[in-house]
Amino acid sequence: MQLTRSGAPYLNFRLLLFILPCFSFLLYLSLSSTNTNSTFTPLRNFLSNLSSSSPSSYALPPIPSISNSSDSTTESVSELSNEDKKKKELLLRSRIAVCLVGGARKFELTGPSIAENILNAYPNADLFLNSPLDKDSFKFSILKDIAPRIASIRIFKPTKLDETEIQRRVLDPVGSPNGLQGLLQYFNLVEGCLTLINAIQVQNNFTYDWIVRTRVDGYWNAPLAPDNFLPNEQYLVPSGSSYRGVNDRLGIGNLNTSKVALSRFSLITQLDAAGFHHVNSESAFKAQLTTQGVKFLENRIPFCVVSAHRFDFPPTRYGLPVASMSSPGPLSGAYCRPCTPVCVGQCADDIMQILQIGWSRIEGENGTIQLCDAHGEWESGWENTFDRFAGEKLAGLRKRVIELKFEKCVKDFDEMKKRTVNWDAPAAKQICGIASRR
Repeated sequence: MQLTRSGAPYLNFRLLLFILPCFSFLLYLSLSSTNTNSTFTPLRNFLSNLSSSSPSSYALPPIPSISNSSDSTTESVSELSNEDKKKKELLLRSRIAVCLVGGARKFELTGPSIAENILNAYPNADLFLNSPLDKDSFKFSILKDIAPRIASIRIFKPTKLDETEIQRRVLDPVGSPNGLQGLLQYFNLVEGCLTLINAIQVQNNFTYDWIVRTRVDGYWNAPLAPDNFLPNEQYLVPSGSSYRGVNDRLGIGNLNTSKVALSRFSLITQLDAAGFHHVNSESAFKAQLTTQGVKFLENRIPFCVVSAHRFDFPPTRYGLPVASMSSPGPLSGAYCRPCTPVCVGQCADDIMQILQIGWSRIEGENGTIQLCDAHGEWESGWENTFDRFAGEKLAGLRKRVIELKFEKCVKDFDEMKKRTVNWDAPAAKQICGIASRR
């Protein structure tokens, strides 16, 4: 027995000396071979998969080639003009970050439309989410199945921000549902996109060519067109709903222009130094771009902001029109809800003429805008109304989110976390548990 115990380590050591050189030689041939049909290819693949299976080494997959893109993407490219087709093909080879900001609210309506018209239109785009935790956050679980590439998810418990004298001097909180604190929370949320995006750039040693910043509560009824990605250091904003400034409900630019556009919170001091005082969100945004030398261009964009707010109808000169989500559009970020339109055609055109230019007017005529009577709550049966105009696919996803059970919610979040590069959110049981206590 004594010999066996003392002899075993010696024998194992000799065996190890014999195996190591052989394995090292195989490893060298496997990793250095350039022949794709090499005998050692299986070993090379095994070692590669072994190293990439660790969660700590998870990174974004390579940008898919155009030939490997989805059928819907290929079809959308073929339907474009030759000039737009070239732009689209170039964009499909670029690195694009899509950052969603805001609370989940009606994400069962908006999320699938964002996936269909932005993420699936540009399958090379990486998704970023920056959202405060609330009773609707469970709806983000649907991203597991509708988002092709997820770079970063941040769902955080909101805390009150300190309000400074400079901020009070620069910003006018009139019209903000939560006053100055609401504006600061929104600005901080938008700027958080830069933090999330920069972390991914550092981790993966690359920079994004384009950044698309849009809202969680935006409903899209058509794909984001390639002509909205502007050359020559220009920044794209939606037309309409400008409130004497620039519509700040979406923005598209390269990395340089986006750094300026997204720095809503940190640039307040520079606006103060430039003499801008008592300005609303849109005016502050315009001042932010102009003082930093960023040229912006307005375009009609096919999305609207789904809102439960109530507004007088018909709207007066400085009133707020609420469009039906079934409007052909584009609505460029105007407020909307699912409704049976009460004002269409010439009626809608006449109301647009009443509204103050540079305020809340929605651009468009000849039936592109259909208006709701939004003085009360959403109409009874709005779900059926939405399902009819949104189509079978989006209707099915809406029902799936609303009918989600606690256990399935937790499972979906846990699975989504596994394929997300950076994850900063409460435990799935906490997110889904808030919803179950509604």
